[in-house]
Amino acid sequence: MTNAPRRPGRHFLQIPGPTPVPEGILSAMSRQILDHRGLEFQQLGKRVLSGIKSVFKTQSHVIIYPSSGTGAWEAALTNTLSPGDKVLMCETGQFAVLWAGMATRLGLDPEVIPTDWRIGADASLIEHKLRADTAHKIKAVCVVHNETSTGCLTRIDEVRRAMDAVKHPALLMVDSISGLACADLRHDEWGIDVTVSGSQKGMMLPPGLSFTAISAKALDASKTAGLKRSYFSWDDMLANNSNGFFPYTPATGLLYGLAEAIDMLNSEGLENVFQRHARLSEATRLAVRVWGLELVCRDAKYYSPAVTTVLMPDGHNADAFRKIVLDNFNMSLGTGLNKLAGKAFRIGHLGDTNELTVLGALTGVEMGLELAGVPHKKGGVAAAMSYIAETAQPAKEAEAA
Repeated sequence: MTNAPRRPGRHFLQIPGPTPVPEGILSAMSRQILDHRGLEFQQLGKRVLSGIKSVFKTQSHVIIYPSSGTGAWEAALTNTLSPGDKVLMCETGQFAVLWAGMATRLGLDPEVIPTDWRIGADASLIEHKLRADTAHKIKAVCVVHNETSTGCLTRIDEVRRAMDAVKHPALLMVDSISGLACADLRHDEWGIDVTVSGSQKGMMLPPGLSFTAISAKALDASKTAGLKRSYFSWDDMLANNSNGFFPYTPATGLLYGLAEAIDMLNSEGLENVFQRHARLSEATRLAVRVWGLELVCRDAKYYSPAVTTVLMPDGHNADAFRKIVLDNFNMSLGTGLNKLAGKAFRIGHLGDTNELTVLGALTGVEMGLELAGVPHKKGGVAAAMSYIAETAQPAKEAEAA
């Protein structure tokens, strides 16, 4: 219980995850718990294990862990690699830093390609590193698809082409925790060996589930991998998943929600989901430009459809600004992470979001800039509103008719 006064209306959760959960998913999760060894659960298990494949665009196995995305990171590394193995990683932001730190703690040898945190992974630099590795000591290339801390998206198709250009046999591992169901991801077509994701971003669920899509090559690697694993063993999961079950107690309520989330994505159509995210993210960036503020992502090629990270002008603290927005307008913006702490804020526009949600969020930001005394030009919301109206599909369809 809290003695804080009630705040009317809904809270605007505009962080880049966890994202708001649709009512249909909340309703699906409110069902009574099933016997996780019974026939009805088996049907649910088979439904979600099969259905999630379409979101990854894969025909291969997708393992569902009761864990955060960090657990799926660990599963990806421990099931495919051995102590001392060299892995090539790209420091595109805070989450790439954390994944590299995990690799070190697990006894791997990460070689990190640095960036200024303002672009995605540069495929040409990856190609250069792999071309020099004539002894094939690099066993895996690990990249973050959508770097939530910076608002930069890596072109995974370009990374695959770079690896193919030098015919390097390393595994390609992709963190798409905030990219899945927000940006195009083609696990099979792009030759990804391990793709990991989580439930609380584009999948519109509460935190608690992670997903791991694995190729046949990755599965072969798991048979000789020397790192220890128990809870995250692929063998145990796949043996039970074949019949729709799990080797330990599954997160039944979240799996109810997952089934509903998959249905929602399929009903809208994945390509439409991607277009929606791209359109709303462009509206957000347009507002930022009109305000005269600077995007962290400095190259349009790498713009994220899920989150926009905005630099504050010198002399202004991003967290102080975020507090003003929260206190006055009941809206949470994402904080700056690591080297961006206090220097940037993040606007999430992913998951179950639409035009009015984004325009409401941008309105709160513009009013917050005024209250915080942050130098800016007015009119960002108006520019975003015009763009959204001009690009509205129903209007175009009506004109065509």
